[in-house]
Parts: sequence; structure tokens; C-alpha cells
Amino acid sequence: MSGIGTGYDLSTNTFSPDGRVFQIEYCSKAVENSGSAVGVRCKDGIVLAVEKIILSRMMIDSSLRRCHIVDTHACLAVAGLSADGRVLVDRAREEASQYKSIYGSPIPGHVLAERIANFVHMYSLYWFVRPFGCSIMLSVYGEKENPQLYVIEPSGVVYRYNACALGKGRQAGRTELEKLEFDKLTCREAVKELAKVIVVNCREEGKDKQYDLEMIWVCDESNKKAQMVPKSIVTEAHEYAKRVAESDDEMDDDDE
Repeated sequence: MSGIGTGYDLSTNTFSPDGRVFQIEYCSKAVENSGSAVGVRCKDGIVLAVEKIILSRMMIDSSLRRCHIVDTHACLAVAGLSADGRVLVDRAREEASQYKSIYGSPIPGHVLAERIANFVHMYSLYWFVRPFGCSIMLSVYGEKENPQLYVIEPSGVVYRYNACALGKGRQAGRTELEKLEFDKLTCREAVKELAKVIVVNCREEGKDKQYDLEMIWVCDESNKKAQMVPKSIVTEAHEYAKRVAESDDEMDDDDE
């Protein structure tokens, strides 16, 4: 019975005999089934990129954003349920604003990550709420801090990374990200690398679906301010990634 979750998945405060909380695992599955999200910490900042599935040709580009600005020095990307992610975005902004009003300085990265993680974890403790069906990648680059990249999972666990991938293409994405030299890479270069990772490596399962690339960064080029990567830069990187993907396909055809 414990292997399939029958009877043990009705509440987040119920453990199975082998120590599992099935509702947390179901939330992680929602993250795994979402569009890919990748992020990398470079020598001059952090870049986050997401694959946004286009549900309709009539949908406005700015709808259903998965990249969000939290504060002048912080931004995040959502993998999983967008509505759940929006709640965490609002909470992160609230924490950043509250910290600044009390202490008079921007919230440090580790403090913001831990506060969001505590909020997420709280929703895994009580029977009358459900866990968040999303993970978030949080990037922070303050005046007195080095670039920081965090991932907060549905269980409330928080990790700090040099680079990470979430969503359907997480495994292939992580394999490619491991090849990058983070200490030598600039954010401008990372935009192309992340576009290539998503288009070439992460889209194997959803190549028939229409999609768009959404990117956000906080880096020296943006004066350490979180902002969406300019559309012209994203478009250039997207076209470069498509050319690489087409070249790989042609090589595969030749081999056959």
C-alpha cells in the first residue's frame, strides 16, 4: 500500500510507513512536467531562462510570465504551476520590501532564500492546505554580495548552485550546464548558452509545441539591477540556438 500512496496521500501531514510524504512528491512531479527552466551564475551576474509554452497564437507575449523581478537586485524564474509561482513571487516581494523598510538596505540573498523556503515549508505541515506545485530559481546580486543562485523546492528545501535546470529537460540541461566554465563566462555569453541548452537539449519531448524564450538577468551590464533581458538579445540568442539545432539534425541525417 505504501508503495503507491493509497491512503497515505490524503494529507501533507501523513507519512507513509517508509517515511515518504506523497503530496510533496506529487508537487515535484508537477515541476518535472513543466516547461524547462535553466539558470547560471557567471563572473559578472546571473542569467535565468525559461521555455514558455504558447497556449494560443492569440495570447499576448507578456501573459503568463515565468520570470519575475522581486527587487532591484533580485529576480526569479518559476517551474511548475504558474498560479502557485505567482503567490511565491508576491511573498518574495513582500519579504524584500519589509526587510528594506526595517533595516534600510536591500535584503541579502541567503535571507530572502531562507524566508521563501520557510514559507513554502509551512504549506507542507498542515492538513488544511496543500504544498506549492512549483520550484523557483532565485538570483540575487547586491552591491555588497557576489552573484548568488538558489533553488527552492516544493518541500521547502533550498540549495545554492552555480547552475541548475528544472522542468522536463532538467537532466539533459544539467548535463550540458556542467560543461560550462562559470568563472570565465559573462552574462552576455550565457544568454546564448542557455538558449542553446533549452532549444537543443531540453526540448526533445515537446518539439511539436509552440514556445517562446523568456530571460531575465541581474548583472554588471544591467548595473546590478534585475531586468528582463532585452528582446533583441534574446531573439539573437534564439536564432543562434535554432541554427545549432538544425546543424545537429543535419549531422544526424548524414550519419543515417
